[in-house]
Amino acid sequence: MAVAPETRDGPPTRPSGPPGPATVPGPGPSDASTPTAGTLRRGTLGVADIAFFVISAAAPLTVMAGVAPLAIGAGGVGAPVGYLLAGATLALFAVGFTTMARHVRSGGGFYAFITRGLGRPAGFGAATVALLAYNGMQIGVYGLLATGTQDALEALWGIHVPWPPIAVAGVFVIWFLGYRSIDFGAKVLGVLLLAETGILVLLAGGVLLRGGAHGLTLDSLAPGNVLVPGTGAVLAFAFAAFTGFESTAIYRREARDPARTIPRATYIAVAFLGLFYAFTVWIVIQAVGGDEIVGAAVQDPAGLFFTATTHYVGTWAADLMHVFIVTSILASQLAFHNAINRYGLALSREGVLPAALGRVHRRHGSPYTAGVVQSALALVVVLGFAVAGADPYQQLLLWMNTPGMLGLLALQAVTAAAVPLYFRRFTHREGALRTRIVPIAATVLMAGALCLVITKIDLMTGAPLATNAALVLTVPAAFVLGLLLARRLRRTRPAVYAGFAAEPPGEAEPADGERAAPAPAAAERAAHTGPHTGPHTGPPTASAATPPTR
Repeated sequence: MAVAPETRDGPPTRPSGPPGPATVPGPGPSDASTPTAGTLRRGTLGVADIAFFVISAAAPLTVMAGVAPLAIGAGGVGAPVGYLLAGATLALFAVGFTTMARHVRSGGGFYAFITRGLGRPAGFGAATVALLAYNGMQIGVYGLLATGTQDALEALWGIHVPWPPIAVAGVFVIWFLGYRSIDFGAKVLGVLLLAETGILVLLAGGVLLRGGAHGLTLDSLAPGNVLVPGTGAVLAFAFAAFTGFESTAIYRREARDPARTIPRATYIAVAFLGLFYAFTVWIVIQAVGGDEIVGAAVQDPAGLFFTATTHYVGTWAADLMHVFIVTSILASQLAFHNAINRYGLALSREGVLPAALGRVHRRHGSPYTAGVVQSALALVVVLGFAVAGADPYQQLLLWMNTPGMLGLLALQAVTAAAVPLYFRRFTHREGALRTRIVPIAATVLMAGALCLVITKIDLMTGAPLATNAALVLTVPAAFVLGLLLARRLRRTRPAVYAGFAAEPPGEAEPADGERAAPAPAAAERAAHTGPHTGPHTGPPTASAATPPTR
């Protein structure tokens, strides 16, 4: 199978000519030997399904009940605006991200985008950071699952269960749900998401009907309440609350009409999370009262939402909230588990990871081998923390989640920077606003958000300086590891290196409005010297646009 010609370390070329094995760069020589027993279920997921996956990854109920009180304690009455600002920034990121998603059809998510814009070495670095980040987010949350379940059991029935058995049981539950088909997972996440958002809607209804503690006000929007010393901390918590929304592109192979489904799901996720977070934080402020909210949030952050729900809705609703927090955590873990499995599948099909990870279940259409490996890794980490006598929240959750959250923010910033560099390499009709102006603004804002979160990391972890430094440095260390891997593969397995993040065979769907420039001579020669005979005589197709390599 012909692969894209390599010219130093630039992005993979997009070949000219008709779609087919001779003209579309494959994922490398390992593709033919990958022991797959089936294929992903193409055309299975609609806009709502993908939106359920990415919104569930953010775990709205858990973020509100568990983290929002800390943001309120730091920023006071103006905290809702912090969530709106974070949502607006991520909406800017989504503009370039979704525009590029219509042109990049690889299933590699972030690393495919970064490879196209910044070259293969940066793409390998992004791939290792993505694996670190998503695994850190997913595995760390088993600690939160354990503590959330403990709280629910003690609050409802007075039962105490040690945390390790709960976390281990969670690993097997998530493995089974990920093993099943993607549409089965989408249905499960849809039900769980409706449950966790529904309980917060009930709280909102009770507060609005009773007029809050002292009448409903819009003091949260007053500049004097927004521009306070704690605003930076609020923004740090707010950006962390959106993690997972960017994984829409990973489901491209299973989406119906991905050129439209992926952008719509991304915008829906960003808009819903930003507005829902801001509205819910405003609701709990109204429930307690503007003058009393900071004291209440600082005194009992874990009980703030439960107390408000009990007062405005009833004890039964607070009991349900305990249960739905557990299901919210499970939904988040399943969403991240599915994302990790698809990253593993993509890297396996490209020959970077072992070929066995590329197996797809014949009946369920799920990357089940990657799921087994990810669950085994989670089990080892959970048991390691348990044997060490670690705290499930302060150590398993925070030590694993912090590098994960920082890694995702870093990938978003680098992806935003890759967008204008990608689009400058070939002729298109996307417009300067979507391909240069907004992505550059998003790059600056996302980089600022990353720096802000790092400066406030002590508020999130409660750990000493040395521990926080180690957690932060894990992300650049993972990137450097990817660079070293790229260097090694370029030297020892050049075909795999050349096919990294390449467009998959048979993908010929043109992006709306794209008009291809003539392909570089090297790519033209590759297109005419593959397994087929005879030159291609037709005009270049829209999907065959070839950005010049560096």
